[in-house]
Amino acid sequence: MTASAAALAKQDRLYQLVTQAIEDLRPHLKADGGDCELVSIEDDLVRVRMTGACFGCQFASTTLGHVQERLIAATGRVLRVAPVVSAPRAPSVMMSR
Repeated sequence: MTASAAALAKQDRLYQLVTQAIEDLRPHLKADGGDCELVSIEDDLVRVRMTGACFGCQFASTTLGHVQERLIAATGRVLRVAPVVSAPRAPSVMMSR
């Protein structure tokens, strides 16, 4: 396996772990009328879109903190989580060189 193939496999695994962790949280958010969607992963930065009741909620920063804790536990990596406000689109993964 080449170095670039190994890096891509590592990125794919990170994407899978982050996606699964967010999917595991979504039923809890939906129970309160909100939701969280993965937008992108760029190195150690995970961008998510808070929707429904989560959008603009005064507890959204607390919810993002919980999302971050779950992602760190799932991946074993320190990840930052940032909300975005934009039209829905497919998630993307970017690798640093």
